[in-house]
Amino acid sequence: MHGPHDGGPNELLKGGGASAEPPPWYGAGCSHVWLPYTQMKTSAPPLPVVRTQGSRIELADGRELIDGVASWWTACHGYNHPHIRAALARQLEILPHVMLGGLLHEQAARLAARLAALLPGDLDRVFFSDSGSVAVEVAMKMAVQYWINSGVRGRKKFVAFRGGYHGDTTGTMAVCDPDEGMHRLFKGLLPEQIIADLPRDETSSDALDRLLAERGDEIAGILVEPLVQGAGGMLFHDAAVLARLRAAADRSGILLIFDEIFTGFGRTGAMVACDSAATGGAGVVPDIVTLGKALTAGTLPLAATVASKKVFDAFWSDDPMHALMHGPTFMGNALACAAANASLDLFEREPRLDQVRAIEAHLTTALAPCRGLPGVVDVRVRGAIGVVELDRIDIAALKARFVQEGVYVRPFGRIVYLTPAFTIGEADLARLTGAIVKVLSTR
Repeated sequence: MHGPHDGGPNELLKGGGASAEPPPWYGAGCSHVWLPYTQMKTSAPPLPVVRTQGSRIELADGRELIDGVASWWTACHGYNHPHIRAALARQLEILPHVMLGGLLHEQAARLAARLAALLPGDLDRVFFSDSGSVAVEVAMKMAVQYWINSGVRGRKKFVAFRGGYHGDTTGTMAVCDPDEGMHRLFKGLLPEQIIADLPRDETSSDALDRLLAERGDEIAGILVEPLVQGAGGMLFHDAAVLARLRAAADRSGILLIFDEIFTGFGRTGAMVACDSAATGGAGVVPDIVTLGKALTAGTLPLAATVASKKVFDAFWSDDPMHALMHGPTFMGNALACAAANASLDLFEREPRLDQVRAIEAHLTTALAPCRGLPGVVDVRVRGAIGVVELDRIDIAALKARFVQEGVYVRPFGRIVYLTPAFTIGEADLARLTGAIVKVLSTR
C-alpha cells in the first residue's frame, strides 16, 4: 500500500506514486464536467480515480485511499465483488436492456419477487426507476393518485420532517428540511408541503396529532426516513417514533411512506429499517417504501418504489385512467437488476449483518475518544454508520487532511461520518477511525 501524502488542498493531484502528472483524459474532462455539490471556481480539483477494489480507491498517481463512505453509501459489498461482476458479464451477453413497456425480462421479475419477500407485511408490488429521488417522486405521485382513484379529492399535500432529506428533484426538494440550506434558494418554485417535528416525545406527538386533525383532508401521505435521517445530518431516532407515525397515520387514514434509500440493505443493522425489531429494525410496516443506493451494491443506477396491497388495489381497475402513468425509460434495466439480484445473493450467502454488527462495535469504541475533543458536539453510532458532529467545520481543509492520511472521508454540514463497505477489513476500518481521531484532534 502507498503511504499518505503530505500536500495541501492544491497539491491533491501530486503524490508519491508513479507519476505526478494526471492522465490525459483528466485535463480534457475537467474543462467540461460539472461536479455535484461543488463550487467549481474555488473547490480543490477532483481526484482522478483509475481503479477500485474492495474498500480501496486507486488514484492515477498510484496512491490508494481507504474509502470510508462507500461511494455515497452504495458499495455495501466493497468494489468489484467477483460475484456481481460475473453476473453482469453473463447478463451483458444475453440482454443488457429492454423497456418494460409491454415487456418483461427475467432479472426484473426475479428481483421484484425477492424484494417483495424481503419486505415486511404486504409490501409486494414493485415499481422500478433509476434513482432515489425518482423513487420518492413516484411514491408521492402514487399516494396522490391512490386518493384520486379512491374517489377522494384534495389530498395532495405531504407531511415531512425537519432534518429530513429525500432528493434533489423539484418534488423531493419540497419535502426536505426547508432550513438546512441546500434547497432554500428554490423557495417559490417548490410546491408548499408541510414540514413538522418528528414525534419524539409527548409534546411533538400531540403537535403532529393536531396538525393531522386540522389538515388531514388535504394530506396524501406522511414521508419519513426510518431510524436515520441521512443527508440531513445523519440524525438518529428510535423505533418508537415510527410506531407513533404509524398510529397517527392510521387514526387519520393517511398513507405512511418510508424512504429507505439510505437505510435499506443492512446499513442500520437490519436488511431494511422497517424490518422486525428482533433483527435491529423498527418493526413498523409502511404503506409504501422506497429503495435505492445499495440496491445494486454501487454498480449501476436502480431504485424501487414498493407498494402495499392496499395501495396497489386502488390502481387495479377496468378504467385505464386508474393506471399509474409513470415510466422511466431505463426502469428495470436488466444489467442493473442482475447486479441487484447478485447483491441479494451475497446477503443470503455471506454474513453481512454480522459484519455490520462488528463494524458497529468497532465504531462505538474507536470513535469514543472524539467525545472529549474541543468543538465536538456529539458522537453517535448505529449499524455501519459512525458520526462525529462538530460545532463548526472547515469542510475543504478536513477533506484535504483525510487524503493526506490515506483515507477518503467526505464531511458535510457539521459532521464527519463513516459509512464503510460491510466487507471492510479490520485494519482498514481502524485506519479510518484512527484518521478521524487524529485529524479532529489537530484541526
